[in-house]
Amino acid sequence: MRVGLYPGTFDPITLGHIDIIRRGCALVDRLVIGVAINREKGPLFDLEERLAMINEESRLLNLKTGIEIVVHPFENLLIDCARDVGASIILRGLRAVADFEYEYQMVGMNRQLDSSIETVFLMAEAHHQAISSKLVKEICGLGGDVSKFVTPAVNLALKAKLNN
Repeated sequence: MRVGLYPGTFDPITLGHIDIIRRGCALVDRLVIGVAINREKGPLFDLEERLAMINEESRLLNLKTGIEIVVHPFENLLIDCARDVGASIILRGLRAVADFEYEYQMVGMNRQLDSSIETVFLMAEAHHQAISSKLVKEICGLGGDVSKFVTPAVNLALKAKLNN
């Protein structure tokens, strides 16, 4: 069984993330969405809220793809999380050249830590390339419409959290 790990903070999960998850399902038999617990980033949504949103969106994707999708919080090294969940592939989404520079360094370090785990990059679809969780939060926080960037459920959660 080929297990893939798609890590991120998902604060909140966007249509760009969902696109990478959907396309990643075509590459693996089981996809683990690793939800990073990164207190330094100061997420808008707490861990339980992010897990609930991701579980709901992944449940819908599971119905469409038939691929088992598991949501797994982690606070250790990414490579250790990959080992913990039995992943042989780490999936990463790329939006722009700036993403690649950071990801290139991460791959080099992860290969030094465990060369048996491959990293696969998926380019975001053109209409998702500008989407970032940070910008979605900023736009929504200033009263803008983010319905093009997130699902209706996530949109409602953002509005409730940001009191819009």
